[in-house]
Amino acid sequence: MKTKPNKKIRYAVVGLGHIAQVAVLPAFKNAKSNSELVALVSGDKKKLTKLGKQYKVTNLFSYKDYDGLLQSGLIDAVYICTPNTEHRDLAVKAAQSGIHVLVEKPLATTEADCLAMIKATESTKTKLMVAYRLHFEKANLTAIDLIKKGKIGEPRIFNSTFTYQITDRENIRLMPETGGGPLFDIGTYCINASRYLFGEEPEEVFAMTASHPQDDRFKEVEEMAAVTLRFPKQKIANFIVSFGTEASANFDVFGTKGCLCLENAYEYKEDMTMTVTVKDKDKVREFKKKDQFAAELVYFSDCVLKNKNPEPSATEGLNDVKIVNAIFKSAQTGRVVSLKQTRKTIRAHKGQTINRPAHRKPKTVHVESPHN
Repeated sequence: MKTKPNKKIRYAVVGLGHIAQVAVLPAFKNAKSNSELVALVSGDKKKLTKLGKQYKVTNLFSYKDYDGLLQSGLIDAVYICTPNTEHRDLAVKAAQSGIHVLVEKPLATTEADCLAMIKATESTKTKLMVAYRLHFEKANLTAIDLIKKGKIGEPRIFNSTFTYQITDRENIRLMPETGGGPLFDIGTYCINASRYLFGEEPEEVFAMTASHPQDDRFKEVEEMAAVTLRFPKQKIANFIVSFGTEASANFDVFGTKGCLCLENAYEYKEDMTMTVTVKDKDKVREFKKKDQFAAELVYFSDCVLKNKNPEPSATEGLNDVKIVNAIFKSAQTGRVVSLKQTRKTIRAHKGQTINRPAHRKPKTVHVESPHN
């Protein structure tokens, strides 16, 4: 698809669940320089009606009318916010209609689905980007830059925890058929962070999963997972994700000369605090919360308008999905699993920083937060 320069990219948001309502829809106000919300897709008529009025969107479609939307000429791109297992079909249909695709993480739940999405967009010359908002977020990109410049020496160890108590027992994050569980939902953040902070791809994975025997929330998906990734030059990344503990979203990188800690590293509703320790001296820096979703909209629209290949690319999403599935295999077999990753030449860097002001919490319709 060829898009004329100097125009706004017209989006349909597909799926009106929690993340779409609290983060994606309100982000268009801060991305209005090159992005426009023109259509909504949902199976819930009440959501369509109320959110259509709230955001002044008149083009409202059910999933059965999705093909018609793609052929209507109303949109240039879709932002897919549906359950993980639905990403492939929606993305492939969009690409085949010449529509660009921005999709929430994970890219999909299987390598085959990821490759099908990549093939569809490559064959139609449409853009495909996985919505890794932290690739445009100042604190994470500053961490990458400091490590790359050798501030803490050679990075050797990555440690991270990303946890929260999931309170909505009907939430899709607890359903295996929709790609639920903490590994696909929040484990991707830890995996992706270890990769962009080390600037390399892991070679091996060892993991175990666990669930409280008396907690019926976790009869079908894991409560928690503990993972070790071995990178080139014998670097090690460890992380734990959980839906059954107090909230945490931090990472630490230990180098040969110092360490770097980022608190609230994966959050979009909280300020972040970075502490860099070298020779027993701490340097603390605060990063105020920003609209991370507006940033990725602005970036993706710019890629479409200027015909640039996005970073994070579909390969970025594919590599993380390969790792998640290797984690499951390791946990099931109790063995180390070797990884064969697609090589990457372009990674997230400080020049990608995009700052947009935070917005107020919007009104929501027929959705519950997965946690308090």
